[in-house]
Amino acid sequence: MYYELATMALAIGTTARSAESVQRYCTASDAGGEWLGCWYSDIGPLNQMSVLRRFESLEAMMRERIRSQCSPAPFGCSDGLQSIEYDSYQAVPWMPLLQPSSASGLKGPIYELRTYGLRPGSLQATIDLWAQYLPARQAMSPCLLAMHALDGYPRFTSLWVYPSLAERSRIRAEAVSQRIWPPKGGPALLTSRMSSTILMPTAASPLA
Repeated sequence: MYYELATMALAIGTTARSAESVQRYCTASDAGGEWLGCWYSDIGPLNQMSVLRRFESLEAMMRERIRSQCSPAPFGCSDGLQSIEYDSYQAVPWMPLLQPSSASGLKGPIYELRTYGLRPGSLQATIDLWAQYLPARQAMSPCLLAMHALDGYPRFTSLWVYPSLAERSRIRAEAVSQRIWPPKGGPALLTSRMSSTILMPTAASPLA
């Protein structure tokens, strides 16, 4: 499966109405793909909104990308939208299909989007290590999505969900102390180009 993560920089105070516009845009009759999530940044780069959609093929994702780029109001946003970035991803082959929280029971409200830069030639080794180590880490808290970039610099991105920031800190510390996570040998495959953003779901987000 293929995923598009669109990140929009918004004018201060426009998040709520922008989220409503995103909902209308992503659920319109001519919209492609499946709308999965809509979040605003709470910790990390501020005044940003992230929109996640899934597509069955690259061709379908590119058609929808062109629809957005050619629109006078991408994602239905106009006056509040200051800039937009599109990232194309492919999910790792062993990852279960991500479902909205209404169907899966997976809820936040704390979502963490983590991106790791990959050393050249290390993608397959990273995928294999995650396949080996992630089940034990999943038992502590859900990783909703693991995927690798199809454009830009080589990178690996994951989406995690937690009930609170305190639980996130506790679980992460416990995973390290028990040597469950990170995967043994995994950090050697990464560059120092890393980022983490704490996201909160908008009222309209399918993943709540």
